[in-house]
Amino acid sequence: MSSEDARTKLMALRQELLDLSDAARDDRKPVELDQQSVGRLSRLDSMQVQEMAKAANARRAVEVRRIDAALARVDEDDYGWCVECGEVIEPARLALDPAVPRCAGCA
Repeated sequence: MSSEDARTKLMALRQELLDLSDAARDDRKPVELDQQSVGRLSRLDSMQVQEMAKAANARRAVEVRRIDAALARVDEDDYGWCVECGEVIEPARLALDPAVPRCAGCA
């Protein structure tokens, strides 16, 4: 995979994650106490949805940071090289996850 192909794929993945985060923004809002709703179970369900949305957002943020680090490696002409041992990362590994920073041996 060329550096430009990697950049294009990484930017697309980054934008997809940011779009997902924006789409789930309402799910992360604080749960309001509504005395008119069905009851305690519906509030607990809402709180569970909120916590799951927060956890998913945290995972997306970690992935965006991984992608940003990979984009920095592209800019520095270090993309495709293991950050641990300096060996080439297998092309099939990069094809599966273009943000991967390590070769299979170091992972």
